[in-house]
Amino acid sequence: MARVHNNGRMLGVIGGSGFYTFLESQVRTVNPQTPYGEPSAPITIGVVGDHEVAFLPRHGAKHEYSAHTVPYRANMWALRALGVRRVFAPCAVGSLNPEVGPGAFVVPDQLVDRTWGRADTYFDVGGVHASFADPYCPTLRSAVTGVPTHDVVDGGTMVVIQGPRFSTRAESQWFAAAGFSLVNMTGYPEAILARELELCYAAVALVTDVDAGVAVGEGVKGADVFAGFGENVAALKALVRAAIGRVDSERSCELCRHHAGVPLPFELP
Repeated sequence: MARVHNNGRMLGVIGGSGFYTFLESQVRTVNPQTPYGEPSAPITIGVVGDHEVAFLPRHGAKHEYSAHTVPYRANMWALRALGVRRVFAPCAVGSLNPEVGPGAFVVPDQLVDRTWGRADTYFDVGGVHASFADPYCPTLRSAVTGVPTHDVVDGGTMVVIQGPRFSTRAESQWFAAAGFSLVNMTGYPEAILARELELCYAAVALVTDVDAGVAVGEGVKGADVFAGFGENVAALKALVRAAIGRVDSERSCELCRHHAGVPLPFELP
């Protein structure tokens, strides 16, 4: 795929479950190919305010991919090759804190990986180690948490589970006792792949449920998660649009841009 020279000003948005469309102005569609296969869906490119934005539905245009089968490497590679350097990543999460209930927006600052078997690196050759102590871009996080029209929880740890099943009560209680705030299925390896590609990346989490071991009830059901997301997706889109409006035209973050400090084993797209 040909590289786009736009000085890294294009922003990316990766939509989660129920977040399959986003752009309304000056929209065109591209079908990128990558060394890792096709991304989840064709990527739409349009304009939000003063920014050119590329949008990709994480699970496919019709939710064809479960969390453990999403082509994460192709998705992130395709966005970078199009010229994206900063990515907002809306996602559905369960809350591990009863005080943060359905409909809440959270911008996590840490994650814990509990997945397995997912291709989670581009560094299949070469002795390169990406810095990942702080997995999310502070500049993009501030753009979301500073939106005055939305009440956004600033910070928290998101534990990413393998899926496609939800947690047992014991697992939920374990995660909560460890001090984790949110449980999710897609936040990893997306975040580390973004870091390896030197992209700024921030998760924007919408709470759809309180996880099984925290609240008394029948436990989490897929239908309830989709219903909860559907009730709040318009507000989530509005939050992301407002955050985009708070992003400078020029990228200034140094944390995400220079993660390795050594030559990479391949040329970045």
